[in-house]
Amino acid sequence: MGAIIVGGVIEKDGKYLLVQEAKEKCRGKWNTPAGHLDPNETIFEGAKREIREESGYEVELTGLANIGNRVLPDNEFVGIIFSAKITGGELKLDPSEILDAKWFTYDEILAMQDELRSADLITNAISAVKHGKTAPLDIIDVIK
Repeated sequence: MGAIIVGGVIEKDGKYLLVQEAKEKCRGKWNTPAGHLDPNETIFEGAKREIREESGYEVELTGLANIGNRVLPDNEFVGIIFSAKITGGELKLDPSEILDAKWFTYDEILAMQDELRSADLITNAISAVKHGKTAPLDIIDVIK
């Protein structure tokens, strides 16, 4: 039983927002604001909802930063991470899901590999945003 994870990279003033996970299986690890896609939800809707739930920010998705696929012996997941721009809201955390949230420079994120939930996926997505290598959203077809 696999999972589809959706979320976003938010950049502000040369720094990137990471949230610190509260869930026991990944407690204390840093991640982009992201989570499971819900039934009857597009990947766009899910990414905006997860970012709002984990950070308090309303966002506009601006590009596709990364698609990651992790295959495990008994499970697999696909992560779809967008670049996102804040359009409203304020930093507000749900302590049952998120312990903390901070803005980090790209170099700080590269130096904290062991503290990241999925280091390759996170750094690849942030690198794509930093270097302007995101794909346009219109390459994604949503069929309802």
